[in-house]
Amino acid sequence: MKIEPLRSRCREEALRRGVNPRDVDLLLSDLAGKPVTWLFAHGDAEIDERALVSLLARRYAGEPLQYIRGKTEFYGREFAVDERVLIPRPETEGLVEAAIERVPRDATVIDVGTGSGCIAITLSLERPDLRVIAIDKSVAALALASTNARRLSAPVRFAASDVLSAIRRVEFVVSNPPYIAEHIVESLATEVRDHEPRMALTPGPRGTEVIERILDQARPAPVMLEISYGQDGEIREVAAEHRYRVDEILDDLAGIPRVVVLSAAW
Repeated sequence: MKIEPLRSRCREEALRRGVNPRDVDLLLSDLAGKPVTWLFAHGDAEIDERALVSLLARRYAGEPLQYIRGKTEFYGREFAVDERVLIPRPETEGLVEAAIERVPRDATVIDVGTGSGCIAITLSLERPDLRVIAIDKSVAALALASTNARRLSAPVRFAASDVLSAIRRVEFVVSNPPYIAEHIVESLATEVRDHEPRMALTPGPRGTEVIERILDQARPAPVMLEISYGQDGEIREVAAEHRYRVDEILDDLAGIPRVVVLSAAW
């Protein structure tokens, strides 16, 4: 079928179903193997209607667009993603930017719970002086992260580890840990709750369980963490309990406290 009538029909249906019509354009672009802008100038080109309908059915069922496409953008680079890993968010770019600015030159940085590898790989490429080690409890996640590192030519080392248990020497830690309290998960959007890996979303009833373990195992190394909305007060208490002090709390672009910079208190 020709692109333009198919695109118009599917965009209208997407609106009725509460899905962003741009998702239609992105999926069409993937099927055509061309940029989205190409679609506007080639409306008479033929496309496989059944393939698009199949992809949109997954989207209407609540599957995240990033998983359907098998990719997403993070810090200006394309990363492969699927249901083995959490989808990288723009908020996490703030953690990366903070680390780029604050990690000492020639340091060894450990990315705890690397998932897709987006943090570790970006740090490695933006700061070639750093030695970056990416760890994750999930071997499946590490496999995908390693694929991303190879494709982007990032010299990141990978290791399977439950938090920092497999690491002998810790010099600097960055992490976007699971931080959502267990009781909140059921209230999340369907595409998050039903598709993204649960262990990457919640560590337990409090939401700070993995953060507490990081602080226990990282000490006395500096730590930089992404945190949840409204969690900054709780993090101050947790830090004090685990003999860390909060040096900075940085807001994301929406003005929400999102990145915590910590150092050993004594």
